[in-house]
Amino acid sequence: MILEISYFDMCELLRLNWVSGSGKKTNFKEIIKILKDSIKKGSKVFIGSDSFTTKNKVNFASAICLYGGQAPSRYFFAREYLPQDNFNALVTRITEEVRRSVELAEHIMTNHDVNSDNIELHIDVSPFHMKNGTSKYCDMLKGYVTGAGFECRVKPQAWASQSVADKHSK
Repeated sequence: MILEISYFDMCELLRLNWVSGSGKKTNFKEIIKILKDSIKKGSKVFIGSDSFTTKNKVNFASAICLYGGQAPSRYFFAREYLPQDNFNALVTRITEEVRRSVELAEHIMTNHDVNSDNIELHIDVSPFHMKNGTSKYCDMLKGYVTGAGFECRVKPQAWASQSVADKHSK
């Protein structure tokens, strides 16, 4: 028997509790409307995810950030708490963070007619030469993101994951 586990089903995307950076609850349909308007005004979409582990849970936070152009800068985030037992290994947790960002970006691109050139993913890993805990996964995860067709940034330029998503994962 093969057991397939999907921790983050993109079909559930519309039902997540999305919140604006100012703390106002919103829905994904409204985020897409604002995102498209911002892109028309020259903004770019930056997506990042981060996680925080407690004794028995992992909180995953994903952020959609709009920055640049003539539109106001803003961001939206959603959180999901999952059992910590599923993410004991660092590589599993970091890969899950990146998977969430890639799938979110793919959903926005394919279902809402947004060009991949307008989307940049930020992953919360250090470059290989830094020799930090996540460094050994950097090339693999960058390959995952770029293979999906998106531009990618890692620490210290990965502010959407490293700062915005990180703030809401705690």
